[in-house]
Amino acid sequence: MNRKVLYIILLFVVLFAGAGCSTTKRIPDGEVLYTGVKKMRIEPMIEGEKIPGYVMSAVKEPLSVAPNNPLFSPYVRSPFPFGLWVYNKFYTTREKGFKHWMYKKFAKEPILISKVQPDLRLKVVDDILANYGYFNATSHYELLYDKRNKKKARVSYWVNVPEPYTYSNISYPPVVCPVTAIIDSLKSTSLLKVGAQYNIDTLTLERNRITSVLRNKGYYFFQPEYIEYQADTTQQRLKVDLRMVLKQGIPPVALKIYSVGDIHVSLQNVVPGAPDTMRFARLNVAYQRPLKIRPKVLAGSIELEQGKLYTVEAQNKTQANLNKLGIFRYVNLNTTSPDSLKGADSLNVYIDGAFDMQLESEFEVDVSSKSNSFIGPGAIFSVSNKNLFKGGEIIGVHLNGAYEWQTGSRESESNSSLLNSYEFGLNISLTFPRLLAPKFIPRNKKYGARTTFLVGTDLMNRPKYFRMISFSGSAGYDFQTTPYSFHNLTVFKLVYNKLLNTSESFNQTMDENPAIALSFKDQFIPSMSYTYTFDRTFGGKQVNRLFWQNSVTSAGNILSGVMGIFGRKTPKTLFGSQFSQFVKNVSEIKFYHRVGSSNWIASRFLVGVGYAYSNSTVMPYSEQFYIGGANSIRAFTVRSLGPGSYHPAANNKNAYLDQTGNFKMEANIEFRFKIYGRLNGAVFLDAGNIWLLKNDPLRPGGELKWKGLFNEIALGTGCGLRYDISYLVLRLDLGIGLHTPYENPDKHGYYNISKFKDAMGLHLAIGYPF
Repeated sequence: MNRKVLYIILLFVVLFAGAGCSTTKRIPDGEVLYTGVKKMRIEPMIEGEKIPGYVMSAVKEPLSVAPNNPLFSPYVRSPFPFGLWVYNKFYTTREKGFKHWMYKKFAKEPILISKVQPDLRLKVVDDILANYGYFNATSHYELLYDKRNKKKARVSYWVNVPEPYTYSNISYPPVVCPVTAIIDSLKSTSLLKVGAQYNIDTLTLERNRITSVLRNKGYYFFQPEYIEYQADTTQQRLKVDLRMVLKQGIPPVALKIYSVGDIHVSLQNVVPGAPDTMRFARLNVAYQRPLKIRPKVLAGSIELEQGKLYTVEAQNKTQANLNKLGIFRYVNLNTTSPDSLKGADSLNVYIDGAFDMQLESEFEVDVSSKSNSFIGPGAIFSVSNKNLFKGGEIIGVHLNGAYEWQTGSRESESNSSLLNSYEFGLNISLTFPRLLAPKFIPRNKKYGARTTFLVGTDLMNRPKYFRMISFSGSAGYDFQTTPYSFHNLTVFKLVYNKLLNTSESFNQTMDENPAIALSFKDQFIPSMSYTYTFDRTFGGKQVNRLFWQNSVTSAGNILSGVMGIFGRKTPKTLFGSQFSQFVKNVSEIKFYHRVGSSNWIASRFLVGVGYAYSNSTVMPYSEQFYIGGANSIRAFTVRSLGPGSYHPAANNKNAYLDQTGNFKMEANIEFRFKIYGRLNGAVFLDAGNIWLLKNDPLRPGGELKWKGLFNEIALGTGCGLRYDISYLVLRLDLGIGLHTPYENPDKHGYYNISKFKDAMGLHLAIGYPF
């Protein structure tokens, strides 16, 4: 018997043997092992009444206690309760030996019904419903004992949700002072509306909103708890008469307006120097020589101004601006304490900052996994000056090297010379922590912005095929306009690619395929690009997460237009080499939906299109699309599909170079679930392909056409394991092909895979595929 098969059989024997062992042996008498939720019925008392989704989620949360070894929490458990089995089988009083090691490493303490406390959880549910206006809800639970083992039980919950209460009247404090006058002026924009459903979250938000307005009008010491609500539910059925009042005994300082007094700044160097002081732009600065920040930059970062109203917004912006410079280890901001005011109407500001190390070197060794299925070790050595011009400017020199090989199916082994590469690069970057742009362009000081200049060179080697060097330079901006909207504008980028050495085999391929040869020729790529990113994937409690990114690139168009004005005709050249001219757009959307407490459905849809014209007939090879691999259609290795239904001959060693296109469409969906501890699993489905926008006689079937498009979309499925070690995720995916976009003579129909073993792709990667 094959040794590999024997190991798999032994693994299953151990797992099934563990599944059959007792998991209640050490549970004390009178205790019951909690094995999850059987059913959860949350229904309205009035037929036809709808319960909002956010209320359903809030009610389910305290009831959805995960049992030991959950698979689909809280309803389904894994059939292999390894942690519980170790807890019962390997317990020992000894503090060394194999049993002690097994117990300490793998044992999981049983979750008992007495710890779950279903009755207490239903009381929490009643409180939650009351907070949303559903008063006097009824609920109960039932324990369903295992027929074969009475020490195991599941729980069923029933929650009956009554009709909600709504606001019949909302009254505000009478206007008796400036504070109540401001509150009265905010009634028109209130979050509380007559007829709306009672909701404690809305009450809290309204109280915080009013407090924020007051604190930004000089009432610095006002707090949300100084606003109280009185609710009367006795006047009308299902109605709440709401009154907003000010708390009794509010400290006098909370009802007084304060302005900004003296501003004192204290700066400390890493290596203490001679103390000195200066006054600049109404700032009293105590520092140590030499001063590590330009006075103008310091003053520009401080939003608080002497003599003006003291606002929390200006205070927060001041601290954020100083931190965003990236030159301080810490920045603390304090004001005059209430006990020290003694009737004063201004607050002195005390800013204490400690500079960070200016020079920084870093040596990083890692394993990278790229979208083209290449994986391998790499090293980066960087030296940075984080405060070059005493304004947070960073100049960095980065030397990088990497050796990579490609993961995928065995079909690619015949092209092993393509599957290994090494790269070396030297890049110099200069980053300013602000937008270097004309003053008429508006700035958003609320969020950070950067201007980056970059020059570099990279050497890439594909053994037995080619060695290429690339020189590049760029200038661009990164900025943010909302909490979720990010922008990258590259106003200028120039890349020059040059083939240094080529093999006879590579040259033969270029001679046979002029289109591919044009994409590899020595050329300049002058371009500009804009990328918009909408990112709502962060936040621990979000059920749904969304990410959308759209990138537009225009290459050679401005340069071609300028040369055209001066009479230059096509083909136009730059420094003696023809430059590329094309437009390209890539749009990618990702959506994540939480299932249960820790499982996710993740999906992605990507469309990309590029078009070369005028000064170019094809896009550069580096700008063309490819498909397949560890982060794409995992059943197929990278560049083994397309364009369209084109399929190179099996003995074509250079097929790797042919399978690119200028239109790409891809869709992926996968279910990610917990297995044990840090180990997670996934099942997935991938689909997509690449096409040509123009017919290429040497790649028949590659042109994009609506007729037959469905059959030209490759389809693959598979499963994978992911091990999360907090700072990175190790991933192993096995892709299984279901449909190829090209015909297979010995296999007809939609499932046209000739041999099952040849339709599998095994990928070791770093991070999630999307």
